[in-house]
Amino acid sequence: MPRRPTIADLARAAGVSLATVDRVLNDRQPVREATALRVYEAATSMGYHAAPLIRHRMAQDLPELTIGILLQKPEQAFYQDLRRALESAAAAVTTARIRLVVDFLTQQHPADIVDKLAQLGARSQAVAMTSIDHPRITDAVAQLAERGVPVYSLLSDFAQGVRRGYVGINNLRVGRTAAWMIARGLPDGAEVGLFVGGHRWHGHELRETGFRSYCRESVAGVRVLDALVNLETPELAYEATLDLMARRPALAGIYCAGGGMEGTIQAIRDEGAGRGIALVVNELTEVSRMALDDGIVALVIATPLRRLAGELLNLMLAAANTPPGQAQGQVFLPMDLHLPESL
Repeated sequence: MPRRPTIADLARAAGVSLATVDRVLNDRQPVREATALRVYEAATSMGYHAAPLIRHRMAQDLPELTIGILLQKPEQAFYQDLRRALESAAAAVTTARIRLVVDFLTQQHPADIVDKLAQLGARSQAVAMTSIDHPRITDAVAQLAERGVPVYSLLSDFAQGVRRGYVGINNLRVGRTAAWMIARGLPDGAEVGLFVGGHRWHGHELRETGFRSYCRESVAGVRVLDALVNLETPELAYEATLDLMARRPALAGIYCAGGGMEGTIQAIRDEGAGRGIALVVNELTEVSRMALDDGIVALVIATPLRRLAGELLNLMLAAANTPPGQAQGQVFLPMDLHLPESL
């Protein structure tokens, strides 16, 4: 059985004296923040039993930041994964005490989003959310900014010129990547379908633009059909996919540029498994992973959620020392690509 680390082991690992470790553990005298952090990191890495106590001591004098998070449909696995990634990132911050207030949207109507944003903004020092782009939402973001509450867009941009920053992947490149995968080897005359959550999703519009631009440049003989709106709802996506396959015998590929992929995957399982339709979807969940394994999905383009959460919190912490109204621009993260053979 391995020996339990002692306070002497901790002092040696952190490169400090026993007295310094005692001061950190028992809060006897002030210790420089950098020194306390070094002791905490050493305690965590070696599994020292009092590591949580050290973190608690460190947090007592740290500034507190309440962050509002507004995500889409709570029943979707992806948004629950994003919530957990944000909570983990908040717990790992050592320079401030982060309090997350997480809420979800069940509607995409601008009035509902504005109401939710106002409620969250009243309780938070900064807000981040996934949302459609609409003038009423831009006005609400501007009002919060005037009150000193910066708003950040996640995954899909909105309120450009007003929001404080954007964190996500480059959606134009996502669309081009999806087109490259689907168009490989397609014969002239083949048709490709596109699903978007709605035309107010800026990220979906960029993905469609990238998809179409690649096809125009590289596979002129392939026809990209008009985009269909599925409202990011699996049930609607299921029916729309069945209808698309029934009406378009030349259909050879589908790109789901937004949510609702579960419905399209199930429709191809039920009615299109033998047609060889190349399907590309976004975000790795249990459903898309299984579809990759079964050969239903050719490629999953995913957002690196842990990195997104970390970058967002870094921006928000930096905003506390940045003059109000000073834009922080866009943070483009590298996309994760998952193929059947990469599982």
